[in-house]
Amino acid sequence: MPRYRMTVEYDGTPYVGWQMQENGHSVQAALQGGILSLTGEAVSIRGAGRTDSGVHAVGQVVHADLSRDWKPYKLRNALNAHLMMAGEKVSILDVQAVDDSFDARFSALRRHYLYRIFNRPSPLALEAKRAWWVTRELDHEIMHAAAQTLVGHHDFTTFRSAHCQATSPMRTLDRLDVTRTGDLIEIRASAQSFLHNQIRSFAGTLKLAGEGKMTPADVRAALDARDRAACGPVAPPEGLYFLKVDYPGDP
Repeated sequence: MPRYRMTVEYDGTPYVGWQMQENGHSVQAALQGGILSLTGEAVSIRGAGRTDSGVHAVGQVVHADLSRDWKPYKLRNALNAHLMMAGEKVSILDVQAVDDSFDARFSALRRHYLYRIFNRPSPLALEAKRAWWVTRELDHEIMHAAAQTLVGHHDFTTFRSAHCQATSPMRTLDRLDVTRTGDLIEIRASAQSFLHNQIRSFAGTLKLAGEGKMTPADVRAALDARDRAACGPVAPPEGLYFLKVDYPGDP
């Protein structure tokens, strides 16, 4: 069966998350419903990563096996039309025909995420449900210095959800940068894989550093504690974006 790699954008606000669940409508269900409407095929798609309710994506990657050959641009356009008719907040940005050795999840070399904080006294109008609104002044340079203490290969138990299903808390964090442009603070994270709530846990802890409630040394001590109680509050989901996935052979 022909296999197709799709790059997907979605607004996570109306969904219970990426994965199909009994308690509500998911992004995975939206995509599978669009394929069913278009082709009449009930397929199971695999994504590069799971996102929680309210988390957005601009570069999620999925793969699907279909029974017929499609020109990639025709599949993209037709599937987008069906998603729009269904009222879904999901868009197919790109489709590529791939061989059956490609797996959206297991072929991934690195995943990239962005967390956005608007740091200002006035509430968000245009960016509501698109970023974390923080009114207390944050020092992004201290946040960045604290973030660097987390880069590398570590036991990230402190920054791992109690409900995380990963078999090991060990991960290699390639990048965790904090920058500021005006009122917008951006936290960018890159790794081969992440633990459940890891980036939102980072963001909540780095916010405390930005407020002067933790030093970079305190953040490193929290990591070394390997204790969930040492983590700051988990940042809300609306600030998190799944940016991009790297695969072998990509430019």
